[in-house]
Amino acid sequence: MARPTTRRPAEREPDAPGVPARRAALKLLDAVLRRGLALEQALDSAAQGLAPNDRGLAHAIAAEALRRLPDLDALIDSATRQRLPDDAKARFALRIALVQAIALGTPGHAAISTVLPLVDGGPRKLVHGVFGTLMRGNATLPDLPMLPDPVALRWQAQWGDAVVQAACEAIASPPPLDLSFKTEGSVPGATSLAPRHARLEPGTSVPELPGFAEGEWWVQDLAASIPARLIGAGTGTVLDLCAAPGGKTLQLAAAGWQVTAVDVAENRLARLRENLERTGLSAQIVTADLLTWSPAAPADAVLLDAPCSATGIFRRHPDVLHRVRPSLIAEMAELQAKLLDRAAAWVKPGGTLVFATCSLEPKEGEAHLAPFLAAHPEFALVAATADELPAGIAPREDGSVRVLPGMLADQGGLDGFFIARFRRR
Repeated sequence: MARPTTRRPAEREPDAPGVPARRAALKLLDAVLRRGLALEQALDSAAQGLAPNDRGLAHAIAAEALRRLPDLDALIDSATRQRLPDDAKARFALRIALVQAIALGTPGHAAISTVLPLVDGGPRKLVHGVFGTLMRGNATLPDLPMLPDPVALRWQAQWGDAVVQAACEAIASPPPLDLSFKTEGSVPGATSLAPRHARLEPGTSVPELPGFAEGEWWVQDLAASIPARLIGAGTGTVLDLCAAPGGKTLQLAAAGWQVTAVDVAENRLARLRENLERTGLSAQIVTADLLTWSPAAPADAVLLDAPCSATGIFRRHPDVLHRVRPSLIAEMAELQAKLLDRAAAWVKPGGTLVFATCSLEPKEGEAHLAPFLAAHPEFALVAATADELPAGIAPREDGSVRVLPGMLADQGGLDGFFIARFRRR
């Protein structure tokens, strides 16, 4: 009696050159849009085994697709009889092919030939047909990207039409490179918008700049430097809470403080350790959860750059426009209130507490002020002053600072931030 034969499952043919990077880009889009992961968080897994240039290409394709997603989807929908589901692999493949051909300068034949293998066993004819129709019609993307509808509606209600328009303009171009200096300094070709600051054109190679090896500066958006600027110089003790990746720690150490930098993420603190070694600055680093950790003694100043939705950094990380939902904003606001309450107990009488978030959501900023002051009558809000802020940034009526899209737009713009300074009586 003949033995039954067993068939091995068919193995996928090795990818042709160029396909692995597009397959990784597909995984990145899936991680952000369907699983709600941050683009950088998903990169290692999606690009596993890729050469550095392919890893970079996958990231660039996914990031540009996220930056242009509503416009790409509008093109796709204009060329299909029935709307493709948002999570259809054909839609994902078309997004990747179209963004390459229209926005990234990839020849059309290369854009589609490296994407079709991603839908093997699926609607290859549909993908090829829609792409061909759009390319023959000389499809283009608008100069200013559209924001996703939920984001545009939310920000319109919160800040008005002008800020929504400014956000579209901000995401249309790569942001500039900002440097913070240990002491007063600059680099060739840079402009300065504040003391110890230099701004360079997008795409500048960081390691090749003068002063990098000598540790004279570190990369930090100008808006992100404001919280430490509101603490100023000093020789006492300061706690930098949620410190990673460490730009504020370096600012405070350079300003003379004895800094204890605390963060829950050991891997993110590695970058801070590298920058401390490179710059020759010093700080004590603690890996801990602030909900359970407490310092041995109160500090003269505390800086809490709290975890948040990070919607303020959308021009650098366009994934936040698609994965941040109202539920996440509410969750982050609740965590911020808890951390702010704990941080208040770690400030000496007469000391300073600075609270900051890189968010454009009032629930993660302005909404904290009244409840915090009501629960902590020993604290008072201390207004920021014009000489403490970059030219063109003014404190709000209550003295807190809100950085919005459109501010310093002619000079390259800023990340979105909220900052408030309190003093303990």
